[in-house]
Amino acid sequence: MLSAELKSQIQGAYSRFLEAKGLKPRYGQRLMIAEVARVLGAIATDDEGRRQGEPAVVAVEAGTGTGKTVAYSLAAIPAAKAAGKRLVIATATVALQEQIVNKDLPDLMRNSGLSFSFALAKGRGRYLCLSRLDLLLQEGQAQGATAQLFEEEGFRIDVDEASQKLFAQMIEKLAGNRWDGDRDAWPQAIEDDTWSRLTTDHSQCTGRHCPNFQQCAFYKAREGMTKVDVIVTNHDMVLADLALGGGAVLPDPRDTLYVFDEGHHLPDKAIGHFAHFTRLRSTADWLGQVEKNLTRLLAQHPLPGELGRLIEGVPELARELRTQQQFMFAACEQLADFRAGEDLDGRERPRHRFVGGVVPEHLRELGLELKKGFSRLVELFTQLTELLKEAMDGEPGMGLASHQAEEWYPLFGSLLARAEGNWQLWTAFTAEDPEDSPPMARWLTLAESGALHDIEVDASPILAAETLRRHLWSIAHGALLTSATLTALNSFDRFRMRAGLPKSAVTAVVPSPFAHAEAGLLRVPDLKADPRDATAHTAAIVRELPRLVEGARGVLVLFSSRRQMQDVFDGLERDWRKRVLIQGNLSKQETLSRHRARVDEGESSVLFGLASFAEGIDLPGAYCEHVVIAKIPFAVPDDPVEAALAEWIEARGGNPFMEIAVPDASLRLVQACGRLLRTEQDRGIITLLDRRVVTQRYGKAILEALPPFRREIG
Repeated sequence: MLSAELKSQIQGAYSRFLEAKGLKPRYGQRLMIAEVARVLGAIATDDEGRRQGEPAVVAVEAGTGTGKTVAYSLAAIPAAKAAGKRLVIATATVALQEQIVNKDLPDLMRNSGLSFSFALAKGRGRYLCLSRLDLLLQEGQAQGATAQLFEEEGFRIDVDEASQKLFAQMIEKLAGNRWDGDRDAWPQAIEDDTWSRLTTDHSQCTGRHCPNFQQCAFYKAREGMTKVDVIVTNHDMVLADLALGGGAVLPDPRDTLYVFDEGHHLPDKAIGHFAHFTRLRSTADWLGQVEKNLTRLLAQHPLPGELGRLIEGVPELARELRTQQQFMFAACEQLADFRAGEDLDGRERPRHRFVGGVVPEHLRELGLELKKGFSRLVELFTQLTELLKEAMDGEPGMGLASHQAEEWYPLFGSLLARAEGNWQLWTAFTAEDPEDSPPMARWLTLAESGALHDIEVDASPILAAETLRRHLWSIAHGALLTSATLTALNSFDRFRMRAGLPKSAVTAVVPSPFAHAEAGLLRVPDLKADPRDATAHTAAIVRELPRLVEGARGVLVLFSSRRQMQDVFDGLERDWRKRVLIQGNLSKQETLSRHRARVDEGESSVLFGLASFAEGIDLPGAYCEHVVIAKIPFAVPDDPVEAALAEWIEARGGNPFMEIAVPDASLRLVQACGRLLRTEQDRGIITLLDRRVVTQRYGKAILEALPPFRREIG
């Protein structure tokens, strides 16, 4: 039970915050504070402070404008401090992370009377590697001789004049304590290609063996995290930490209260984290390079003892594996019936899916041989990296100077990481799925590899439920998941299944402060065209769209397929097309920036977008006065993970259309409608060009789950 003292502290902080800001309490915000405090502030513990009993998990759906960050922070920060735990706030997007760190938490500290410290936890890839920078600034080629053998691993040592100038500025600012090595703190944008040469990853980092360890930007930031009350990070970092057993980078889950903001993304993030793929032709080429490079390396640096013996074993194994890769490529090419299709971002992705995740026996046997071969390669590279660590420590008998070992370690670490990735893929691809668990989805994708085509082999879990249950909910001290869209068809059932929420999890929906009926109108006109007839539906949109959006300054038109989006654009009159910005022609950021600029100049502007424009973009006021949705956003029918999930549900006697397709479409439609009202002052129209919401039985359930806009059904 929530203690009187903690309850009083939370209520007092909220009152002070409202008073200092001159705000009135929001009903939904107050409800959310109460729900979070009730679950996370009343966790029973043993004498050592460990949680007792069932997992403490609460899921709160809170609409745009509720003030979620303030609500959960006001409740969770005092609850964590009272329990002697750390609070980890994880988001799905960088934009929300930055908002929480730069705006929300400082605002709370100034105005609530709560005393706490916080820090932003980023991955290693956001920080400069001093050893990489040193290597790039070396004038002689001695340090770079080995790197030249491994250019395809990303170790390019050629430095043009502009890069030389940039690297010198970095050294100067670091030396003067005017930069901390964080990419996001550098005053100008750094191109991805340039930054990739300056950073490193876990597999290539020499850690405490590095001569620059004491000045390392990543380890300094990581050390700072051990001293703060609140850590802001992303879902991926939490999942990566849990995969390492928990407590590797972030605090031990048993000593942590988690908040997953944008929590509807967590199940898919978890699936992605445990999905694997490899490209057959490019991996065969890589193995050929490994064979050639290590043969040349041994010719340049004859090595005595164990180190030399291990390196000598790699070229022959790489050659064998390359041949096996080519056999697998030929077998897949012969077997696959690649069907044209789009992914959620509208990219063409011809695929061949193995029904039920079952791989033909001859392909599985080839996969098992590759698994065995890559297992041996991983073992060799693991032993080599361990010996290189010993050489860095100056162990006698290695036949390699410590500075040479420092240069070689990142190279072999990179080779190890790629070998491990392939081993993990073939392990997942050939595994026998337990009878009582969801199978893996397994498929082939046709991909481009320069002038030639390549075949990508994929294996992915279809549900993350068991993984999240085992590694997160059952271990964490407590957790909150929140988002504007956690329910589907007014129920948490879909989210419970996908996220593996424990039976004891508390769920709540708190109301949005928006007066939807006054602020928005939902129109469903009769286009006299069935959305399932793509040609007729597209022609009807081309005919009616200019009239439908007349008078609106900012318009967002959302499509379920790139093909239809392009066909509608091509069918519009030339003069009208000039006002359209179509997703994919420019970066997302640049597209939105041009749209805002047009509206600011008093012009009308129309955005054509796909799934990624249906959530996460913020266009308040005139920037979005009308949202047009072409169709009920059912999932792409050839998505291999969703198709495998549907098969599994059907095999268990379920109805995948009603249990998966309809709830998912309902959720996506709610997210799309969420683009219209971003502030309490916004007004506008949503037009849905799909009458199935009124003609089909499932459509009525989808319609009732939408926000309570006024309705105009044609």
